[in-house]
Amino acid sequence: MATGIDLIFSAICNASSCESIYDNPFIIDPGLTNQQSEILNLGNSLTGKHLRIATYNNYPLSWVKKESNGTITGHGIAFIIVEILRQKFNFTFDVVVPENNFEIGFGKPESSLISLANSSKVDMVAAFLPKLVKFNKMVTFSNDLDEGAWMMMLKRPKESAAGSGVMAPFDVYVWCLIVVSVILYGPCITLLTRLRSKLVRDKEGPIELSPSVWFVYGSFIKQGTDLAPEANTTRVLFATWWIFITLLSAFYTANLTAFLTLSKFTLDIDSPKDLLKKNYRWVAAEGGAVQYTIRNPDEDLFYLNKMVANGRAQFHAVKDNEDFLPIVQRGAVLVKEQTAIDHLMYDDYLRKTREGIAEADRCIYVAAPQFFMKKQRAFAYPKNTTLNAIFDIVITKLLEGGIVDFLKRRDLPSTKICPLDLQSKDRRLRNSDLMMTYVIMAIGFAAAIASFIGEIFIKRSTRININEQAYTDNKKRKTSRFIENNNDNSRPPPYDSLFGGKSRYKISDQSQIKIINGREYRVVNTVNGETRLIPVRTPSAFLYE
Repeated sequence: MATGIDLIFSAICNASSCESIYDNPFIIDPGLTNQQSEILNLGNSLTGKHLRIATYNNYPLSWVKKESNGTITGHGIAFIIVEILRQKFNFTFDVVVPENNFEIGFGKPESSLISLANSSKVDMVAAFLPKLVKFNKMVTFSNDLDEGAWMMMLKRPKESAAGSGVMAPFDVYVWCLIVVSVILYGPCITLLTRLRSKLVRDKEGPIELSPSVWFVYGSFIKQGTDLAPEANTTRVLFATWWIFITLLSAFYTANLTAFLTLSKFTLDIDSPKDLLKKNYRWVAAEGGAVQYTIRNPDEDLFYLNKMVANGRAQFHAVKDNEDFLPIVQRGAVLVKEQTAIDHLMYDDYLRKTREGIAEADRCIYVAAPQFFMKKQRAFAYPKNTTLNAIFDIVITKLLEGGIVDFLKRRDLPSTKICPLDLQSKDRRLRNSDLMMTYVIMAIGFAAAIASFIGEIFIKRSTRININEQAYTDNKKRKTSRFIENNNDNSRPPPYDSLFGGKSRYKISDQSQIKIINGREYRVVNTVNGETRLIPVRTPSAFLYE
C-alpha cells in the first residue's frame, strides 16, 4: 500500500513536474537547452550521494528525535519535503542539529543553522528560515516555501477591552461630554433667565443657581421638579434638556442591551505598536527572526528594540514550544509563527478536553487579530552549492500545488482554534460589570458627607441665628403661596381635597345630574362659585366623594 509521501510524490509527477527526461536519464531529448541539460546532469550526480542536512526544533515545521540506536531523525513538514526530494533524486542523508536551537547566531560555526550553512558544515538546512536581507551574503536561499506570519498569543482576558458593565455603551469622549453638559446646563439656565428678567419685565423672575442645578441633575436621573416656569423662553430651556435626556437614555439603554447580548470581544493588544504603547511584557525565541528583526535599524519594527533595553522584551532559548506556556500564563505575550501558535492552542485544548475540564475553561489562550510581522521563508544552502538549482524545481511545484499549505493545516481542525469571540450563548452579569455602580455609590456617599461637613462648617462659621420672627414670616409666605396655588385652577387639585379633608367641591344629594354623550355627570359648584361636571358610576367618581 502506498504511503502518504508516495501519494504526494505521485501527484507531483502527474502534474508534469516529473517529465520523461527527468525520470529516465538515458533518454536524450535534443530539444533541451544547455541549462536544462546541466540541471539534469546535476540531478543524476546526486544518485547515491550522502548529504548532511541541518535542522532544529520548531514544531510542527521541523523537529528532531533521537532513536534508541543513537541516530537522530528529522520530522515535520520540512522533512516531508526532504523525503520527496530523496525519493526523486535517490540520495541519503544524516541529520545535524546545532549546539543551540538558534536560526541565526554568531560565534562558533556549530552554534546556529545559518552558521552551519555559512561554514559549509552541512549541505542543506531543512527548516523554514526567514529570508532576511542581511543574511543573503552568508547563505543561499531556495525558492520560497511560504510567507510566514508571526502572531501574538496571550492569556485570554476575562473582560473585553471595549469596556464592561455600565460604562460600555458610550466611549470615554462621550462620557466626558455628558458630564460637561450636566455641569454647564444649570448655570446656563440661571444666566439666560436673569438676562430675560432684565429685558422682559413681568412677574416671573430669574431661576437661581441652586434650583437650576438640582433640576438638571434630577432630570438626568429621571426625577421630577417643583419648578413651574410660565415664560415660553424658560419652558423651551426645560424642554430642551428633557429631550436631550430622553434621547440619551434611549441610546444608553439600547447600547447596553446590545453590549450584554451581542458585543464582540476585543483585546488590549491588536498590533505590535500596542506592545510599546501599553508597555506589555512579551517574549520570543532566542536566536530567531524576531530578535534580529527588531535589532535591525532598517526594519519597521526597530522601535521595539527599546523594550529589550528596559527588560520588557525577552528572548528565551527553548527546545519545545510548550516551555513558553508558563510564561504566557504569567501575563506575557508570546510572539511565534502562526502555525506553531495554532498547534500550541489546539494541543492545549485537547489536553484539557481529556482531563474533563469544562468547555468554558478550555480556551485560555487567544491570538491577536493582527500579525506581528510577515517574512518569506525557505531552505538554506552554502554559497558554493548547486543543490538549490536541482531542488528548487520540485519545491516550486510543491508550492504551486498547495502541498505546503496542506501539510501545515492537515493536523489542525477546519474551524478556527479558540477564536477571539467564543460565541457564548449565556451572558451573565459579573461583579466586574457592576463595578462602576459601586464606584458611583461610593462617590455619591462621599459627596454627601462632604456636603454635610461643609454645611455644618459654614453655619458655624457665619453664625447664622434664625429668630422666631423670621421663622414666622417665612411660614406666612409659604402659606400665602400655598393659597395662591390652590386658587390656580390650571393646577390639579391637591390630594387632601380628593381623599378627605377640606374639599373644594360642594356635593349634596340635590345636585343636578346631566347625561352627556350617554354618560351621567353630576353638576357641582366649587368653593369659588364655578360649575364643574363630575362623572357618576365610574371609578373616577370616587375621587370626588
